[in-house]
Amino acid sequence: FPPPPPALPPRRTPEEIERLTVDEDLSDIERAVYLLSAGQDVQGTSVIANLPFLMRQNPTETLRRVLPKVREALHVAGVEMQLTAAVSFLTILQDESVSIHSYTHSFLQVILLHLEHRDTGVSNAWLETLLSVIEVLPRETLRHEILNPLVSKAQLSQTVQSRLVSCKILGKLTNKFDAHTIKREILPLVKSLCQDVEYEVRSCMCRQLENIAQGIGTELTKSVVLPELIELSRDEGSSVRLAAFETLVNLLDIFDTDDRSQTILPLVKSFCEKSFKADESILISLSFHLGKLCHGLYGIFTPDQHLRFLEFYKKLCTLGLQQENGHNENQIPPQILEQEKKYISVRKNCAYNFPAMIVFVDPKNFHMELYSTFFCLCHDPEVPVRYTIAICFYEVSKLLNSGVYLIHKELITLLQDESLEVLDALIDHLPEILELMSTGGESSVQENKLSSLPDLIPALTAAEQRAAASLKWRIHEKLLQKYACLPHVISSDQIYYRFLQRMFTIMMTNNVLPVQKAASRTLCIFLRYNRKQEQRHEVIQKLIEQLGQGKSYWNRLRFLDTCEFIIEIFSKSFFCKYFFLPAIELTHDPVANVRMKLCYLLPKVKSTLKIPADKHLLQQLEMCVRKLLCQEKDKDVLAIVKRVSITLARMLHFFFCIKFQKKFYEKDLLDQEKEREELLLLEMEQLEKEKQQNDGRPMSDKMFEKKRRDTKTPTQSLPKNIPISVPGPSSVTPSTSKEIKKSKLIRSQSFNNQAFHAKYGNLEKCASKSSTTGYTPVSELGKTSVLSLTDDSFRTRNASSVPPSFSPNTPLPSTSRGTGNSVDPKSSGSKDTQPRKATLKSRKSNP
Repeated sequence: FPPPPPALPPRRTPEEIERLTVDEDLSDIERAVYLLSAGQDVQGTSVIANLPFLMRQNPTETLRRVLPKVREALHVAGVEMQLTAAVSFLTILQDESVSIHSYTHSFLQVILLHLEHRDTGVSNAWLETLLSVIEVLPRETLRHEILNPLVSKAQLSQTVQSRLVSCKILGKLTNKFDAHTIKREILPLVKSLCQDVEYEVRSCMCRQLENIAQGIGTELTKSVVLPELIELSRDEGSSVRLAAFETLVNLLDIFDTDDRSQTILPLVKSFCEKSFKADESILISLSFHLGKLCHGLYGIFTPDQHLRFLEFYKKLCTLGLQQENGHNENQIPPQILEQEKKYISVRKNCAYNFPAMIVFVDPKNFHMELYSTFFCLCHDPEVPVRYTIAICFYEVSKLLNSGVYLIHKELITLLQDESLEVLDALIDHLPEILELMSTGGESSVQENKLSSLPDLIPALTAAEQRAAASLKWRIHEKLLQKYACLPHVISSDQIYYRFLQRMFTIMMTNNVLPVQKAASRTLCIFLRYNRKQEQRHEVIQKLIEQLGQGKSYWNRLRFLDTCEFIIEIFSKSFFCKYFFLPAIELTHDPVANVRMKLCYLLPKVKSTLKIPADKHLLQQLEMCVRKLLCQEKDKDVLAIVKRVSITLARMLHFFFCIKFQKKFYEKDLLDQEKEREELLLLEMEQLEKEKQQNDGRPMSDKMFEKKRRDTKTPTQSLPKNIPISVPGPSSVTPSTSKEIKKSKLIRSQSFNNQAFHAKYGNLEKCASKSSTTGYTPVSELGKTSVLSLTDDSFRTRNASSVPPSFSPNTPLPSTSRGTGNSVDPKSSGSKDTQPRKATLKSRKSNP
């Protein structure tokens, strides 16, 4: 339900309105002075909030006339005005509206005056402003205005609030002075505050010792800071001991090996032994810093200490799970509920530090030492714990390397988790995780190991269905985007039967636009990697009939989105072969929004044409644009058409400009590479069928990989006489010898493996760099293997040179919407099939 509307302000009486009314002829400065002098508190607060603007506009008059009134108002101001003033003063400093000297003279004393305000929130706000001011003040100003008064403010005779403020200021001042000044003037105050009678002061000063240690250097840290930390670690106050422990962990890098082994390690050991007997908050901090502690003390532990520390970590990972929890939660005492929440925080921190513990025990010992703990964390009853381990899953997979197969089942468990938060955390790195799973954690491409994980595909489909059934559409969108990596890890048939139809259903039925677009892009990538001609024809036919010629204008809009993705992912010839005519026929669409979206897409559509080979398609495009210019009745669409027509004319002009020739030439080279890759996949399919017929068995991916390693042929060295790729006379005939066929099959399989194991991120990077004309920079050629799939789109236009098996079994449906016919749009497909095929046959490839 939407939130209730805000309450209406109270009705003002005429007298109140008259009192709050200000003369409109007053300047900003005069109005501010008037409101601070005679206005209400809310008006004064508004003036102070507007003070940075006044300083930027007229700093001299603001400092002379407004700031004195602000000082007077702050003496009796309430909490809201004080907080506003602290923020405004900080903003003025950050904007650099005045010089540091003027700021010190005008604002510093006001800040120092209100540091000890009786309200803690106001005092902290002014303190944050002062700490930011200290960063930019010169050393002499700091000495006279801040350090010298601090000596008296840090005395025991002052209030606790004053001493707490002094602790934080000392931590900030250390980096501003030389070592001699620090040793003589600052360190005595630090020692005094570390021995303060109030535990809050000792704890606050202890937490500032880290900043002080970084400012005074290693030698003074060992001689001054370390003894204080040792003493504070034995303090009677638990918060002081906790602060000392956390500071020691953060300073581990400063101390040498002797200090770590002789001083710090015994303290850590004692702290761990006493932690279960102390407050649970200490356990929370200990579990959070465990990873940093293991890293800092690595190599110092004896085998016995190493084992005891590991057992301590395992005990923390299951803390609170041994207790029976079958009773009603309403009957649990509040103390027990609070304790259980702290135990959950401990287990969550242990999950956060799990990758560090793998390094601690060595990944080779993971199965023996930590697998059972990892299993417990992945099956923890609390969502925050499982969410954290899901975030760390990718790091765990990288550390295990070749042993990543050990956590296959845990991946399935997290994919099937009932909480969408856990799924959301896992899918952030799902492509990388699946790649590690499929390659066994090694960089070299190996036999796909996901075949030994039969539950993966059901888990992936179930995860998508749970995300679709929820109201969290952003998780659903992200999941669909990540599914674009599936062609690299599972077979084409598995994608076709388990995922591709689901993507199509989402495009047709889902009500969230980003989700539909994500499904559309993923479907295009699935189509690009599909290895079977019949399946590709079926998908293309559905896209044209059910989207491009669909009854719902929403589906036709999604068809145009799909066309845009196809332009980015596939070659120009593929788009012109199947989607050019269905796209431009939407210029006759009865819905203005569809025509408008098509107009925005027309520059990209035109960029797919190859002049002069596609001159007939260019004529059809120009005819559609002229018809829109003459017959369009919607004023918004007409305005867009006029702008787009100018862009289209410039595109043709740029093509013939000398300075653009090199740019277009490079893009054409990339497109030719795409066509060659598409051809190789077509040829691979044909030769693989012949291989199956001859041998009576399919060729496995393992055999493909073996041949790829034996013969690594780059795509640039492919023969130019392949009849389906390059126009011109063909030197390959059906009577080619078996040796040549075998060589071509090996090259095709080699290319297929290279493309299928290309980084999914490279594909996205290549697509995102495409310009508005649909091209990809030629510099990306060396970064990714750009793969596009088609069936018979790159045959030579001479029908006699095409093998019969390359022809589709059934013609694609008509691309005409049949606006002038009474026949049903879908049934009118066969009517225009022959004319369109004749048009496409006359089309020649660009030499």
